[in-house]
Amino acid sequence: MSDFEEWDSEVYLKKRIVTEDDENNDIVSYSSEYDEISMDIQSAGGSESAQIWGEQLPYIKTCYYEGDKIKEGQNENDGICYKVGPNEEPDYEIKSIQEWDNHSIITLKKLVV
Repeated sequence: MSDFEEWDSEVYLKKRIVTEDDENNDIVSYSSEYDEISMDIQSAGGSESAQIWGEQLPYIKTCYYEGDKIKEGQNENDGICYKVGPNEEPDYEIKSIQEWDNHSIITLKKLVV
């Protein structure tokens, strides 16, 4: 049983795809394929988060994840569909992943459209 099971939210992980236009500008999109995962998602808070994120803090989430779909060094900048369905563009982006013994702490940042 997950330590975080009672707070889990079902979200959808989408791989980030970067291509270039004719002028070599990066164009970011996300895969139409997704993985359904569960994670405990909370609003970020505290003095350390406030120092790091400043005015962006309201758009930051701290997540606790147990599983093997999100890995440190592999999934940074991938998209998460949290408040939107799996067939829509992600509304959050993975900013950091810190792996621990049996879980990961993941920081998400809201994507501004």
